Amino acid sequence: MPHLFEPLALRSVTLSNRIGVSPMCEYSSEDGFAGDWHLVHLGSRAVGGAALVLTEATAVEARGRISPRDLGLWKDAHVEPLARIVRFVESQGAVPGVQLADAGRKASTAVPWEGGAGLGPEQGGWEPVAPSAVPFSDRTRMPRQMILEDIAQVVESFAAAARRARAAGFRVVELHFAHGYLVHEFLSPLSNRRQDAWGGGFEQRIRLALEITRAVRSGWPEALPLLARLSCTDWVEGGWTLDETVELARRLAAEGVDLVDCSSGGLVANARIDAVPGYQVPFARRIRREARVGTAAVGLISSPAQADAIVREGEADLVFLARAMLRDPYWPLHAAAELGHPEARRVPMQYLRAY
Repeated sequence: MPHLFEPLALRSVTLSNRIGVSPMCEYSSEDGFAGDWHLVHLGSRAVGGAALVLTEATAVEARGRISPRDLGLWKDAHVEPLARIVRFVESQGAVPGVQLADAGRKASTAVPWEGGAGLGPEQGGWEPVAPSAVPFSDRTRMPRQMILEDIAQVVESFAAAARRARAAGFRVVELHFAHGYLVHEFLSPLSNRRQDAWGGGFEQRIRLALEITRAVRSGWPEALPLLARLSCTDWVEGGWTLDETVELARRLAAEGVDLVDCSSGGLVANARIDAVPGYQVPFARRIRREARVGTAAVGLISSPAQADAIVREGEADLVFLARAMLRDPYWPLHAAAELGHPEARRVPMQYLRAY
């Protein structure tokens, strides 16, 4: 079986190892633009030896931002600041990727360190939209139920953002269909109470995910991989389930998705999650085996031995790290030494004297 430091081929892209930097919101943008913080944050993880470096959730439309400080790709002017980061990430031997997202009813909130509550117009906020007029919590704004024109606009916004991503030089796109944001809101019956062609039964609730995937895949180069992040369960009775995730993963694979990033939760504020180390790995294992699509495991994965075992035992093809990477941008370099793969360390020439 492969181990953590064996390469992984996704279409024409080959990752040098099985370690990816999970998307992590930095809330450090002005009007959606990437800045020096993003260059240093993402660039240092590429220097640290990760094979795939994904941006944070990058809004495909201005109203789809979680906060006014979110990264964006809803206009052409956003391309060049991101291209600067892409060039540096690639210069370090890593593959640059972007996660495209729309926050739906969780939009128009303050940044977390300012409380995260909904923002009114006087505070720089805006009206969020959602499949149904159901707020996320009593601390967030009431969303407006989307009309058909809104839905069509979202599909086109994802496709347009993917085209801009390619113009910036990204080689991987991940579609954010998880964590209670817009597409997940359509998937779950807890947030989607529509009774039209976009809500009700399973086929109607997955329609937006499939249409966005088709629209993006049709404009994204055939040679480049497409990923999708899914919340595999809502952790709440009556919500989105793992069985539904497996079936959706099959459908997404048929539409050209190469790997499913297996997360969970985020749809409701009161979900009770037993978040023990590796608690989401079983989702990646089942989807990989039953949907016959590549998977990534994420969530409380911190030790090199744990990450290596996930790959060696065939539970997932790729491991995404988030908090572990915040604590140690050079986690992959240290993991290679700990696991006995010193030849896999991608140490920059400038740092060789330390090794």
